[in-house]
Amino acid sequence: MIIALLNQKGGAGKTTLALHIAGELAIQGKRVTLIDADPQGSALDWSQQRAREGLPRLFGTLGLARDTLHREVPELARTVDHVVIDGPPRVAGLMRSALLTADLVLIPVQPSPFDGWASAEMLSLLAEARIYRPELVARSLLNRCGARTVIARDTAEALADHNPPVLASTIGQRVVFADAAQTGRLASDIDRQSHAAREIAALTSEVGRLGLGKVAV
Repeated sequence: MIIALLNQKGGAGKTTLALHIAGELAIQGKRVTLIDADPQGSALDWSQQRAREGLPRLFGTLGLARDTLHREVPELARTVDHVVIDGPPRVAGLMRSALLTADLVLIPVQPSPFDGWASAEMLSLLAEARIYRPELVARSLLNRCGARTVIARDTAEALADHNPPVLASTIGQRVVFADAAQTGRLASDIDRQSHAAREIAALTSEVGRLGLGKVAV
């Protein structure tokens, strides 16, 4: 399965989620390649930091920030079980290319009265991609939220009838994610039983079910 984390709004948490989904899939014994399609190269930086720390390599990381993803990624996907794409902000050509190769698109949004609608441009690109790939599955993902906060609940309710549908899994605002990003680690490396690690495991399981089942786009 080719999973793309996309949103034209920067700071939505795409890189953190892409790394953690890739890592969780690898922990489950899957062969995974992460494509860093963001010109900033944050996922590549994380991978290099992990190597400097002497931590085990869980998955391959490849920089591919160009609008030929739809031609190059399918070939890479033949050699692994899953490809995870960390998409760029504000680069429409790259986004279109990622949409044309992905099986599943995850659109992270934060619990903000503005962020729920911040992906309008993303949705326009998604609709355009579905002209060519009507089978493309997309889901919104509520990220960096406090499950008990009013604003998180209001955002979830606003997205309930949204297209794409919102995933049941949510990811909290956790300090461990920032620590992990700086040290080349995953939340599960720091504490496998932490709330963050359990949330990522639940999210990855839900993503896996989307890939295996016949779901509405």
